[in-house]
Amino acid sequence: MDAITMLKADHKTVEKLFKRFEKAGDGALKEKRAVVDEIIRELSVHAAVEEQVFYPAIREAVDDAEDEVLESLEEHHIVKWVLSELDGMDPGHERFDAKVTVLMENVRHHVEEEEQDLFPKVREVLKRKALTDLGESMDVAKRVAPTRPHPRQPDEPPGNIVGGVAAGALDRAREVGKEAVAKATSRGRKAAGQAKATTTGRASSTTRSGTRKRASSSRG
Repeated sequence: MDAITMLKADHKTVEKLFKRFEKAGDGALKEKRAVVDEIIRELSVHAAVEEQVFYPAIREAVDDAEDEVLESLEEHHIVKWVLSELDGMDPGHERFDAKVTVLMENVRHHVEEEEQDLFPKVREVLKRKALTDLGESMDVAKRVAPTRPHPRQPDEPPGNIVGGVAAGALDRAREVGKEAVAKATSRGRKAAGQAKATTTGRASSTTRSGTRKRASSSRG
Protein backbone atom coordinates (compact mmCIF):
# COMPACT_ATOMS: atom_id res chain seq x y z
CA MET A 1 0.00 0.00 0.00
CA ASP A 2 1.42 3.41 -0.88
CA ALA A 3 1.78 6.15 1.73
CA ILE A 4 -1.16 8.29 0.65
CA THR A 5 -3.55 5.34 0.34
CA MET A 6 -2.56 4.28 3.85
CA LEU A 7 -3.20 7.75 5.30
CA LYS A 8 -6.56 8.02 3.55
CA ALA A 9 -7.55 4.63 4.97
CA ASP A 10 -6.72 5.97 8.45
CA HIS A 11 -8.86 9.02 7.77
CA LYS A 12 -11.83 6.82 6.84
CA THR A 13 -11.41 4.73 9.98
CA VAL A 14 -11.45 7.81 12.18
CA GLU A 15 -14.43 9.32 10.36
CA LYS A 16 -16.43 6.11 11.00
CA LEU A 17 -15.62 6.44 14.69
CA PHE A 18 -16.75 10.09 14.63
CA LYS A 19 -20.08 9.06 13.12
CA ARG A 20 -20.49 6.36 15.78
CA PHE A 21 -20.02 8.97 18.46
CA GLU A 22 -22.48 11.36 16.81
CA LYS A 23 -25.11 8.62 16.60
CA ALA A 24 -24.75 7.63 20.26
CA GLY A 25 -27.55 8.93 22.46
CA ASP A 26 -27.08 11.32 25.36
CA GLY A 27 -27.30 8.47 27.84
CA ALA A 28 -24.98 6.10 25.97
CA LEU A 29 -22.03 6.92 28.20
CA LYS A 30 -20.38 3.50 28.00
CA GLU A 31 -20.56 3.53 24.19
CA LYS A 32 -19.18 7.08 24.00
CA ARG A 33 -16.26 6.20 26.28
CA ALA A 34 -15.44 3.13 24.21
CA VAL A 35 -15.58 5.08 20.93
CA VAL A 36 -13.40 7.89 22.27
CA ASP A 37 -10.84 5.34 23.47
CA GLU A 38 -10.67 4.00 19.90
CA ILE A 39 -10.40 7.53 18.50
CA ILE A 40 -7.52 8.30 20.87
CA ARG A 41 -5.66 5.19 19.77
CA GLU A 42 -6.22 5.69 16.03
CA LEU A 43 -5.29 9.38 16.02
CA SER A 44 -2.24 8.90 18.26
CA VAL A 45 -0.80 6.23 15.96
CA HIS A 46 -1.72 8.17 12.81
CA ALA A 47 -0.13 11.41 14.04
CA ALA A 48 3.06 9.64 15.11
CA VAL A 49 3.48 7.95 11.72
CA GLU A 50 2.97 11.21 9.84
CA GLU A 51 5.37 13.10 12.08
CA GLN A 52 8.09 10.44 12.14
CA VAL A 53 8.04 9.35 8.48
CA PHE A 54 5.61 11.08 6.11
CA TYR A 55 6.17 14.77 6.89
CA PRO A 56 9.99 14.60 6.97
CA ALA A 57 10.00 12.75 3.63
CA ILE A 58 7.75 15.20 1.82
CA ARG A 59 9.52 18.25 3.27
CA GLU A 60 12.63 16.86 1.64
CA ALA A 61 11.02 15.91 -1.66
CA VAL A 62 8.27 18.49 -2.30
CA ASP A 63 9.55 22.07 -2.67
CA ASP A 64 6.39 23.98 -1.76
CA ALA A 65 5.11 21.67 0.99
CA GLU A 66 7.02 23.30 3.85
CA ASP A 67 4.31 25.70 5.02
CA GLU A 68 1.59 23.04 4.83
CA VAL A 69 3.65 20.58 6.85
CA LEU A 70 4.36 23.17 9.54
CA GLU A 71 0.66 24.03 9.73
CA SER A 72 -0.17 20.32 9.96
CA LEU A 73 2.26 19.91 12.86
CA GLU A 74 0.52 22.74 14.72
CA GLU A 75 -2.87 21.15 14.06
CA HIS A 76 -1.52 17.85 15.40
CA HIS A 77 -0.30 19.66 18.49
CA ILE A 78 -3.77 21.04 19.24
CA VAL A 79 -5.43 17.69 18.60
CA LYS A 80 -3.00 15.85 20.89
CA TRP A 81 -3.75 18.22 23.76
CA VAL A 82 -7.50 17.63 23.38
CA LEU A 83 -6.90 13.87 23.18
CA SER A 84 -4.81 14.00 26.35
CA GLU A 85 -7.68 15.74 28.15
CA LEU A 86 -10.20 13.21 26.89
CA ASP A 87 -7.99 10.29 27.87
CA GLY A 88 -9.59 8.98 31.07
CA MET A 89 -12.20 11.76 31.34
CA ASP A 90 -15.57 10.68 32.72
CA PRO A 91 -18.01 10.53 29.74
CA GLY A 92 -20.63 12.03 32.04
CA HIS A 93 -18.54 15.19 32.53
CA GLU A 94 -20.37 18.27 31.24
CA ARG A 95 -17.48 19.13 28.86
CA PHE A 96 -16.84 15.63 27.50
CA ASP A 97 -19.15 15.95 24.47
CA ALA A 98 -17.98 19.53 23.84
CA LYS A 99 -14.34 18.42 23.74
CA VAL A 100 -15.12 15.59 21.33
CA THR A 101 -17.03 18.00 19.09
CA VAL A 102 -14.08 20.42 18.97
CA LEU A 103 -11.75 17.48 18.30
CA MET A 104 -13.87 16.28 15.37
CA GLU A 105 -14.05 19.77 13.86
CA ASN A 106 -10.26 20.16 14.02
CA VAL A 107 -9.52 16.71 12.61
CA ARG A 108 -12.05 17.06 9.78
CA HIS A 109 -10.51 20.39 8.80
CA HIS A 110 -7.04 18.85 8.89
CA VAL A 111 -8.12 15.86 6.77
CA GLU A 112 -9.79 18.10 4.20
CA GLU A 113 -6.63 20.19 3.76
CA GLU A 114 -4.40 17.14 3.46
CA GLU A 115 -6.57 15.30 0.97
CA GLN A 116 -7.43 18.31 -1.19
CA ASP A 117 -4.15 20.25 -1.12
CA LEU A 118 -1.17 18.35 0.28
CA PHE A 119 -1.66 14.82 -1.05
CA PRO A 120 -2.13 15.90 -4.71
CA LYS A 121 1.14 17.86 -4.52
CA VAL A 122 2.93 14.81 -3.15
CA ARG A 123 1.55 12.56 -5.90
CA GLU A 124 2.77 14.98 -8.54
CA VAL A 125 6.35 14.76 -7.27
CA LEU A 126 6.79 11.26 -5.89
CA LYS A 127 6.52 8.30 -8.24
CA ARG A 128 4.55 5.17 -7.42
CA LYS A 129 7.59 3.21 -6.22
CA ALA A 130 8.71 6.03 -3.94
CA LEU A 131 5.24 6.25 -2.41
CA THR A 132 5.15 2.47 -1.95
CA ASP A 133 8.56 2.49 -0.28
CA LEU A 134 7.40 5.33 1.95
CA GLY A 135 4.26 3.38 2.79
CA GLU A 136 6.35 0.39 3.84
CA SER A 137 8.41 2.59 6.15
CA MET A 138 5.21 4.02 7.62
CA ASP A 139 3.83 0.54 8.18
CA VAL A 140 6.92 -0.37 10.20
CA ALA A 141 6.59 2.82 12.26
CA LYS A 142 2.91 2.11 12.83
CA ARG A 143 3.66 -1.15 14.61
CA VAL A 144 5.62 0.60 17.38
CA ALA A 145 3.94 4.01 17.40
CA PRO A 146 2.47 5.49 20.61
CA THR A 147 -1.17 4.57 21.15
CA ARG A 148 -1.85 7.50 23.47
CA PRO A 149 -1.29 11.25 23.05
CA HIS A 150 2.00 12.74 24.22
CA PRO A 151 1.65 16.48 23.45
CA ARG A 152 4.79 17.48 25.35
CA GLN A 153 7.08 15.27 23.27
CA PRO A 154 8.95 16.57 20.19
CA ASP A 155 7.01 16.24 16.93
CA GLU A 156 10.00 16.35 14.56
CA PRO A 157 13.00 14.01 14.05
CA PRO A 158 15.16 12.92 15.68
CA GLY A 159 13.46 13.67 19.00
CA ASN A 160 10.06 12.29 18.05
CA ILE A 161 11.54 9.03 16.78
CA VAL A 162 13.49 8.31 19.95
CA GLY A 163 10.70 9.48 22.23
CA GLY A 164 8.03 7.84 20.08
CA VAL A 165 9.56 4.38 20.31
CA ALA A 166 9.83 4.63 24.10
CA ALA A 167 6.31 6.05 24.45
CA GLY A 168 4.94 3.40 22.12
CA ALA A 169 6.47 0.61 24.17
CA LEU A 170 5.02 2.07 27.39
CA ASP A 171 1.59 2.60 25.83
CA ARG A 172 1.42 -0.95 24.51
CA ALA A 173 2.60 -2.38 27.83
CA ARG A 174 -0.16 -0.38 29.51
CA GLU A 175 -2.72 -1.83 27.09
CA VAL A 176 -1.52 -5.37 27.79
CA GLY A 177 -1.79 -4.70 31.51
CA LYS A 178 -5.34 -3.36 31.18
CA GLU A 179 -6.37 -6.37 29.11
CA ALA A 180 -4.86 -8.75 31.68
CA VAL A 181 -6.73 -7.03 34.52
CA ALA A 182 -9.98 -7.11 32.53
CA LYS A 183 -9.58 -10.83 31.81
CA ALA A 184 -8.69 -11.62 35.43
CA THR A 185 -11.70 -9.62 36.64
CA SER A 186 -13.96 -11.41 34.18
CA ARG A 187 -12.67 -14.82 35.29
CA GLY A 188 -13.13 -13.83 38.93
CA ARG A 189 -16.73 -12.79 38.35
CA LYS A 190 -17.45 -15.98 36.44
CA ALA A 191 -15.95 -18.14 39.19
CA ALA A 192 -17.90 -16.22 41.84
CA GLY A 193 -21.10 -16.73 39.86
CA GLN A 194 -20.47 -20.45 39.51
CA ALA A 195 -19.67 -20.77 43.23
CA LYS A 196 -22.86 -18.91 44.12
CA ALA A 197 -24.90 -21.14 41.84
CA THR A 198 -23.34 -24.25 43.37
CA THR A 199 -23.99 -23.02 46.92
CA THR A 200 -27.57 -22.13 46.07
CA GLY A 201 -28.08 -25.55 44.50
CA ARG A 202 -26.72 -27.33 47.55
CA ALA A 203 -28.87 -25.26 49.90
CA SER A 204 -31.95 -26.01 47.83
CA SER A 205 -31.13 -29.71 47.82
CA THR A 206 -30.65 -29.72 51.60
CA THR A 207 -33.98 -27.95 52.07
CA ARG A 208 -35.82 -30.48 49.90
CA SER A 209 -34.18 -33.39 51.75
CA GLY A 210 -35.21 -31.96 55.13
CA THR A 211 -38.77 -31.46 53.92
CA ARG A 212 -38.98 -35.08 52.73
CA LYS A 213 -37.67 -36.36 56.10
CA ARG A 214 -40.21 -34.33 58.05
CA ALA A 215 -43.03 -35.52 55.80
CA SER A 216 -41.97 -39.16 56.25
CA SER A 217 -41.75 -38.76 60.04
CA SER A 218 -45.22 -37.21 60.12
CA ARG A 219 -46.74 -40.14 58.19
CA GLY A 220 -45.06 -42.62 60.54
